[in-house]
Amino acid sequence: MKWTHFAAASCCALSASAYAQSSVTLYGILDTGVEYVSHADAAGDHVVRMPGITGEIPSRWGLRGAEDLGGGYKAVFALESGFNTRGGDSGQGGRLFGRQAWVGISSPYGQLQLGRQYTMTYWAMADSDILGPDIYGSGSLDSYLPNARSDNTIGYKGTFHGLTVGATYSFGRDGAGTGNSPGQGTCAGQVPGAPTDCRQWSAMVKYDASVFGVAAAYDEQRGGAAAAANFFDSAAPFPLTSGTDKDTRMQLNGWANVFGVKIGGGWVGRHVDTQTPATPNVHSNLFYLGAAYSITPAFTLDGEAYRITNGEQDARATMGTLRGTYSLSKATAVYLQSSYLSNSSHGQYSLSSGGGGTTPAAGANQTGVMAGIRHAF
Repeated sequence: MKWTHFAAASCCALSASAYAQSSVTLYGILDTGVEYVSHADAAGDHVVRMPGITGEIPSRWGLRGAEDLGGGYKAVFALESGFNTRGGDSGQGGRLFGRQAWVGISSPYGQLQLGRQYTMTYWAMADSDILGPDIYGSGSLDSYLPNARSDNTIGYKGTFHGLTVGATYSFGRDGAGTGNSPGQGTCAGQVPGAPTDCRQWSAMVKYDASVFGVAAAYDEQRGGAAAAANFFDSAAPFPLTSGTDKDTRMQLNGWANVFGVKIGGGWVGRHVDTQTPATPNVHSNLFYLGAAYSITPAFTLDGEAYRITNGEQDARATMGTLRGTYSLSKATAVYLQSSYLSNSSHGQYSLSSGGGGTTPAAGANQTGVMAGIRHAF
């Protein structure tokens, strides 16, 4: 009887497993190298280092899974941990799964996710920003852009005949209190009696055809007790202590394939508006234009130009990056890239987003060169 019951239970378990069709995938990227940055401090000294955060792509490892529920529905999840290859320490404020930690349902009508996840700012730029999270990319001028995530978030994204719509809503964008948004303090939110403190929402509409695409997005963060706004030009961050204070980013962008060359460009407008008379409102505009071309199946040459203006803080910068990547295999590539950044007389933007420590003197220009290796599994 015991063996009969065991056999029956085993058959049922196998049948349930076969019906569920569950899958879990372990994946990751390791990317590091050595870089040189000129005028890396107020004295004009240069630095040669192994950057901590990124090269071409930030290092990470993760688990993603899906379970077929039938009828086109799936249970899905993602756990993704960022780490610094230089020292092996965790990124995103030391969080175990600081890049993503969500669970949801995928259906023919789109995907619903609950947990820590990317906002629509990230997804709207995914195709038009050619260099993406590169160490000499848009994150050098606005560190939030390649790190657009929020905690305590409900998110939805669905694609229908080339049209993608999406939105996120966060009850408190920094639930762990470790500074979820780079340079914007901590804003845990979910405060009784203060329903708008640290709230965040974003929305996107995007259309992609075979040879072109366009996108628009809106991202709004509210203030809170320890929140702040930083424009990454070395001006002192200023507090956003009220739930009525807003830090918003709006964007329009597009991409196209022209004779084998992918071209992408766009605009990101940032408005920080406060209710405190002593705190001025600050607006900035970031423009970018890039291109990528595969010279051979193994070698890709790409580059991008950026221009940011901030009238209230009298800071402006122009930056250009050129990168070459050679694939040794499907999983491994080596690369060499260089960038030059020109600051206005009061600007102190830094071209390297590899972990800080390279802020120049006001008005100083910078040159950066990095050679690295990337492996994916």
